[in-house]
Amino acid sequence: METTSALEKLNRRFGIPGVARISNGNGGLPRVHITGALAEGEMYLHGAHVTSWKPAGNDEVLFLSTKSRWQEGQAIRGGIPICFPWFRAKADDPKAPAHGFVRTKTWHLESIVGDESGVCVTMSTESDEQTRRWCPAEFRLVHRVAFGSELMLELVCTNTGKTVLRFEEALHTYNRVADVANVRLQGLDQMHFLDNTDSNADKVQAGDVKIASATDNAYLDTQNEVDLIDPELRRHTRLQKADSNTTVVWNPWREGAARLVDLGDGEWTRFLCVEASNILAASVSLAPGEKHKMMAVLSAAKL
Repeated sequence: METTSALEKLNRRFGIPGVARISNGNGGLPRVHITGALAEGEMYLHGAHVTSWKPAGNDEVLFLSTKSRWQEGQAIRGGIPICFPWFRAKADDPKAPAHGFVRTKTWHLESIVGDESGVCVTMSTESDEQTRRWCPAEFRLVHRVAFGSELMLELVCTNTGKTVLRFEEALHTYNRVADVANVRLQGLDQMHFLDNTDSNADKVQAGDVKIASATDNAYLDTQNEVDLIDPELRRHTRLQKADSNTTVVWNPWREGAARLVDLGDGEWTRFLCVEASNILAASVSLAPGEKHKMMAVLSAAKL
C-alpha cells in the first residue's frame, strides 16, 4: 500500500494531467488510472495487472470478479494476470504458488507516455530473495501496455543470470462476455490441443470453440489471430499475438468455479479466458543476456 506522499511523488514524476493519474485503488493498492481520448483503463502496480480497458465508444472489455482479494500476496481475479515463470502448478513443487509469483509482486512504475495512439504504461520487476525461494533463476521482466483503440501488451524477459533460463509465460486475459455458453471462438479449427480436463489428452479442434463444460485447452503451434464472437453483447473481440506459440482457452464452469473463493456466485458465466502464452513444450529458453518479447493485441468491435 502506498502512502499519500508516495503517490504524490509518483504523480509528480509520471502523471499526465487529465490523462493518467496514480491513486489508491481497491484495497488501497496503487494503480494507474487512464482517461485518454481513445480509451479508459486501469493498471495496478500489484502484478503489473491490467484490470480495465474501455476503448472509446465501447463497454468494458475485461471481466473482474466482485470477490477478488485486493491485498498483497493475493492474485487479482480477472483482468490480465501475468503468469511467469511457470503456468498452472509448478511441476516439481506443488506447494509453489500457481501460475508463478510475479502476479503477486509489487512492480516498479518506469514510465507513462501519451501520444496520438494512446497512453503507454511501463512497469518492471526482477528476481530477488523472495523469487529465489521458489526459483533460482535471475531475470528482469518489463511489461509495457498501451491503452488506445487497441490494447497492446508486451512482456519482455531478460536473462540476467549466468545460466540458461527456461520459463513458461501467459497473459491470462479474462474477456467479459454476456454468457459463456453462448459465445464462440473462431480461428482454432483443426488445431491440435492438450485438454487439461482430460489428463492433457491430445485432441484436434473441430470448427469453432464452444463452451459447454469445464474447459482448459492449450492449443499448440498457434500464431494466428483468434476471434471471440458474443452475439448477446453484440461484440467481436480479437486477439492478435507475436512470439507466442500456444493459446490457452479456459473457463472453470459451475463445478470448478465453486472451488474458487475469489469468484462471485454465477460469475463463471461472465468470462472466457483466451491467452497468448508459451507453455509446456513451447516454453522459452534464454541464454545469459538474451531477451524474449511476447506481444498480445486486443481489439473490440461491435457486431
